[in-house]
Amino acid sequence: MKKSKILVTALLGALAMPAMAQDKPADVDLYHQLVKDTSAQRLESDITKLVGFGTRHTLSDTKSETRGIGAARRWIEAEFNRISADCGGCLEVITLSDTFTGRRIPEPTEVVNVIAIQRGTLDPNRVVMMSGDIDSRVSDPVNFTDDSPGANDNASGMAGAIEAARVLSKHKFAGTIVYAGLSGEEQGLYGGQTVAKYAIEQGWRLVGVLNNDMIGNIEGINGIINNTTARVFSEGTRAVETEEEGRMRRFTGGEVDSPSRNLARFVDRMADQYIPNLDVMMIYRLDRFGRGGHHRPFNEAGFPGVRIMETNEHYQRQHQDLRTEDGITYGDTLDGVNFDYAKKLTALNVVTMANIAAAPPVPSDVTIRGAVRPSTTLSWKMDEGKAAENLAGYKIYWRLTTDAQWTKSRYVGKVDSFTLENIVIDNYFFGVASVAKDGTESPVVFPGPNGSFDNQTLK
Repeated sequence: MKKSKILVTALLGALAMPAMAQDKPADVDLYHQLVKDTSAQRLESDITKLVGFGTRHTLSDTKSETRGIGAARRWIEAEFNRISADCGGCLEVITLSDTFTGRRIPEPTEVVNVIAIQRGTLDPNRVVMMSGDIDSRVSDPVNFTDDSPGANDNASGMAGAIEAARVLSKHKFAGTIVYAGLSGEEQGLYGGQTVAKYAIEQGWRLVGVLNNDMIGNIEGINGIINNTTARVFSEGTRAVETEEEGRMRRFTGGEVDSPSRNLARFVDRMADQYIPNLDVMMIYRLDRFGRGGHHRPFNEAGFPGVRIMETNEHYQRQHQDLRTEDGITYGDTLDGVNFDYAKKLTALNVVTMANIAAAPPVPSDVTIRGAVRPSTTLSWKMDEGKAAENLAGYKIYWRLTTDAQWTKSRYVGKVDSFTLENIVIDNYFFGVASVAKDGTESPVVFPGPNGSFDNQTLK
């Protein structure tokens, strides 16, 4: 494209965009309504139902209709099908399974995941996913017979995924949304491995996995009670980074700009913009010390993924046999779940997925240059065709290298390259987001392979 044509296109694009979209992300009324549509009462009902199966341990009964993980996952599947019936069959409900053995699975065991897929209208292979865990456990990780309510860990996250399906299935989006019930988390993150592999086989461009693991507790073991914050954990560099990419990162940056990290920034922005009285703590770490969650298998497959969870954990209510000792009650029971707080975090997932699914394709092939120049130039591949029918243009973001969040931006129109004059490349980090015609934006993409949202392959 000739330079003159690029400049004219950029000008026309800027004139066509709402003024708000040029200086800050658009505030879309629908997303505020989605927050209101998320129900604490329905979450309470679903969490109570999941607790009522007695135990959801991966090795527990699969034949009973009332007890064990088999009954729980069949109920989840039926609930997704009920939601689909209400929206005229808009969800494709499937189960994905594989058989595993391991340190916490002494005998070969089928691990079954329940997945509901809401196909996008313009770009169905572009996917954002919310996951919760079906299974639960007590003190002994292979004790599959005793009661294991798993109210907060992780009926709260599983109920959140079901509630998100109820809310978002009433609307159509350009990209695909997946609601996932994953099994085998407590035994070794097996369910996530199965679904990540399936995503690669299906050719999904998985923009982000929002793993919700414990989203209902507001009372910490440290005595703090707080329902106004949430944590988002994200890896700093991609697990699939090559040696050559590592050398590039050493000289150009990107240690805090993996796609997962910029997904976390996007979640943080959604909280600030749409969730009243909720502040996100971005934790620059894959997960908590010595612990793991179901976003990790997706990260290991090269997909962006984060863990969304409560800020204040209560360890006497996690992975504990139901008992009372020295006046202390142990166990993950319903009385430890704050349903209004679970609604907040579920609504955060809802608006995050709605924004990502409604946005145009995430920018790809983003590059940057500007060494020994008084300006910085970013270039990217401009998407075309049906997948980009809602594309209005692109926005360049930048921030000081010590800033946690993107602080400055400029809408540059429907172009594939732009030069920021008098902004020196050495002093900032830069990124590019795509912008829809209603002002909805994609996550920001850091230049080069370190920041790319493009799928990688399983090692």
